[in-house]
Amino acid sequence: MFAIVGCSRSGNPLSPGGPPQAGSTIRYSAVGASDANGVGSSVPCFIEDCATGTGYVQTAVRTLRFQGFSVVAANRGLPGGVLSRRIQTLGRQYGRDELFFNFIEDELPFLPKDSTVVTIFAGGNDLNVVRAAIAGGAANGNVNGYVDQQVLQFTEDFQTLVAGIQARAGSARIVILNLPNLAGLPYLSGGSATDRQAAQRFSVGVTLSAFNPFAARGLAVIDLMCDARLYQPGNISSDGFHPNDAGYAILAGQVVSAVTSASYPHPQNSCSQMAIVP
Repeated sequence: MFAIVGCSRSGNPLSPGGPPQAGSTIRYSAVGASDANGVGSSVPCFIEDCATGTGYVQTAVRTLRFQGFSVVAANRGLPGGVLSRRIQTLGRQYGRDELFFNFIEDELPFLPKDSTVVTIFAGGNDLNVVRAAIAGGAANGNVNGYVDQQVLQFTEDFQTLVAGIQARAGSARIVILNLPNLAGLPYLSGGSATDRQAAQRFSVGVTLSAFNPFAARGLAVIDLMCDARLYQPGNISSDGFHPNDAGYAILAGQVVSAVTSASYPHPQNSCSQMAIVP
């Protein structure tokens, strides 16, 4: 018999009923982009269940199995994926023709309905689309206003994604990974002040408006934004954007904790990492 880890006695999937019972079966589905495949790690994996992969999904699965759980893994991560068709279309308008997938249309419909745990990691590729649009003149001289508009639309799309997961896999315990301040990562270290400020405004904006509020509604939100370890060069891959093995191990440890803990700490809504760029 499978452990139900996403429903309260009231049947509300926004009120997780607690961690899975020891030795029970976890049906783990991951929604994400290249991060879910472990791109940047020494052993990326593009199949559903990879015994040797060193990304956070694969490492979390191995850890849960080591703890005695039976884990059925369904990795829906698609490299280059963005949240919605809206941001996919925007990217193509500004030269991002490689954006073949979006979470709502290309991952959500294939999420197993019997999932008991679902992780969501979104926003990195979306930010890079917004940066490309700004570089292409989309902001019309009002970068802050344009970024704020994109944050609002992203928040609406993210709510659609979560509602869709709840409708499709009502028993799932949903774990959200918020977004680090990407302006603080090496891949943007040589960017202009305007570019880095826009990256920070978007990263912090979606973290505070799209991701963190779900903690008050009973979902576990992993606080990548305020985790100083994720900005350390030794935890970031050579592309300056993705984590490396060490960085993914940090994410995996937090995923396992969020899945197995009776309570999980709420993310911070203020920290020094939110203001890396003056």
